[in-house]
Amino acid sequence: MRFSINIPNFGDFADVRTVARIASAAEDAGWDALFVWDHVVHDKIERKIFGDPWMLLTGAALATTRIKLGTLVTPVPRRRPQQLARQVATLDAVSGGRVIFGAGLGGPVADEYGAFGEPTDRVVLAERLDEGLELLARFWTGDPVTHHGTHYQVDDVALLPATVQRPRPPVWIAGFWPNRRPMRRAARWDGAVPLFGNGSHGYAPSVDEVRELVGYVRQHREGDAPFEIVVGGASPAGAAGGDLLGPLRDAGATWWDERQRIDGDGVDSFDAVLRRVEQGPPVVT
Repeated sequence: MRFSINIPNFGDFADVRTVARIASAAEDAGWDALFVWDHVVHDKIERKIFGDPWMLLTGAALATTRIKLGTLVTPVPRRRPQQLARQVATLDAVSGGRVIFGAGLGGPVADEYGAFGEPTDRVVLAERLDEGLELLARFWTGDPVTHHGTHYQVDDVALLPATVQRPRPPVWIAGFWPNRRPMRRAARWDGAVPLFGNGSHGYAPSVDEVRELVGYVRQHREGDAPFEIVVGGASPAGAAGGDLLGPLRDAGATWWDERQRIDGDGVDSFDAVLRRVEQGPPVVT
């Protein structure tokens, strides 16, 4: 099992220097990755300060040499695929091939899409997600792309340079379990990042939920390429964390994503996150 730190892109973490400090501390403490949220307003009524996730992650890349970096998750349907492909490829170059790309529909849909005049129909957004993902994978090869789809048009364009990672960075797909469609989508890529209900961010799933999800994804996988199951929550450091994570690992989870609880006051607090980062990842034996 591998271990990541998860932070939002608002509050204390809207500042690139703060994210770079967390990334450096995480690398020193033995964590394997740092993931940043990708929101523009989240809940617009709250009027929070936000940073661009790709600029934040660039700061993290320049402050580290080993840990993986990425978003959990980027809402592909509200971005232009060509611009997103360029941002990811640039970060992959800056980091020396350390990007993991997390993707999904994102939300809240009313505030993150509707407030900007974007479509809010989830069927349309799912179509744009699938079409956008296929385009990203093609753009990252550096080969010329021609595409005439339902939502996107491309006429003989090669985006260079290609990503450092070949044929592309790993793609992990998020979605709410037990919704089946997002996990069928995930099965076509490299990993699944399930959430287990609204308000669950920061709370570990049950072993039975993870086991059921893993079984479902395996039914829909083709081939035997490595595949990641990413679950998360708030865990104690050391062996006590291992007591929580061991059964989840045995049920099929391959990554633990350390998260502050969404209903607490530490989710966007530098001090709270840094304390947990410096304690190091759980010890799972």
